Amino acid sequence: MPYMYILECADGTYYTGSTVDLEKRLWEHENFVGANYTKKKQPVKLVHCEEFSSIDEAFHREKQVQGWSHAKKKALIEHNWQKVKQLSECRNSSHWENAGFDSAGFDSAQPADDCKPETKQSSSESSSH
Repeated sequence: MPYMYILECADGTYYTGSTVDLEKRLWEHENFVGANYTKKKQPVKLVHCEEFSSIDEAFHREKQVQGWSHAKKKALIEHNWQKVKQLSECRNSSHWENAGFDSAGFDSAQPADDCKPETKQSSSESSSH
């Protein structure tokens, strides 16, 4: 199943990635064969993931979240939808007054279940995020 995931590194930074095999990818990160970024910032801990029906969707979400600030990623990890909304609002004064921001996407968002890689024993217990 394709996933977008966020790791918290030892220095407090976040690494965002996508994969079709979360268990294998986490092993790679933890054993210094993952991304160069995480090799230098061990240990890493999985703090968030979202499940998708295709790797293209997971990769698109990865790129979206990679562009977010540390604070906005932290709000996502904490499922603090109001803070995500607040951090998404335009701060440019020419747009701020006329933004017309529709918050329905955040108010109706559902927190993901704890994201744990599937194992052979629990593969039948998969849940969607």
